[in-house]
Amino acid sequence: MPTDETVAVHPAPLKRDDIPGWFFGLDRAAFGHLLSTQSAAGITGDILELGSYLGRSAVLLGDHLRPGERLTVCDLFDSEAGDADNAAEMAMSYRKTLTRSAFESNYLAFHDELPEIVQAPTSALADGRIRAGSCRFVHVDASHLYEHVAGDIAVARGALSAHGLVALDDYRSEHTPGVSAAVWEAVFTGGLHPVLFTPMKFYGTWGDTGAVRQSLLEHDWRAAGYTVDEDTIAGRRVLRLNYQVKAPVRSTSRRLALDLLPPVATRATRRVLRTLRERRTI
Repeated sequence: MPTDETVAVHPAPLKRDDIPGWFFGLDRAAFGHLLSTQSAAGITGDILELGSYLGRSAVLLGDHLRPGERLTVCDLFDSEAGDADNAAEMAMSYRKTLTRSAFESNYLAFHDELPEIVQAPTSALADGRIRAGSCRFVHVDASHLYEHVAGDIAVARGALSAHGLVALDDYRSEHTPGVSAAVWEAVFTGGLHPVLFTPMKFYGTWGDTGAVRQSLLEHDWRAAGYTVDEDTIAGRRVLRLNYQVKAPVRSTSRRLALDLLPPVATRATRRVLRTLRERRTI
């Protein structure tokens, strides 16, 4: 008979996409490329994740550990938050599903050993338990509150080596203005250099951007269904990675009809079709 001490059993995921979360294909490709490029260049170091949810990104990070490297994940999981604002955020988004046992079950479905787990607020890492300069990659995806994100960015900066990279989640979402504020503050007053943007994540470094930027430009993203564009922010070049947008395919009969109509009728027809499309989107 079940008791209060019954341990919850979580079915192991059969594939990585079975793990719940918001870590999508575009950023999986970016993580994979950046981490593999570091390894190929002989850049070594530990990997740190602040905010792991149920392990979807942690599993991929574990794929890229080299001999002697360590993955550390820090998350509250099913512990109580340390302040009222953070508790309210967790209650709204995570409390019903986020447990440490579920994370561990998901991770062990794809790896033989668990990472080092710090079940605590990410602010706990500010005590120096992560050795300064020991990490080559840090993923920040914990609280969306400005004060917490600013603290997490400070932890990331202290943990990263000279060539280390940080990935910051939700830097541009309308429901996470605190993240945006902390990220751009780090850029304009804290020396963080943007390297790559995706719709969900900001990738940057406090070191030199040249080598990582070149590796991104040389990679054939189009073959995988992605596009790379360039922008300039305050004199610095930054790349944008996104999904390819496929042009709609018109039917042969429709193209033939438009080609055979006189120019005046064709323009009128196009206006009518455009109006209908606009009405359908309202």
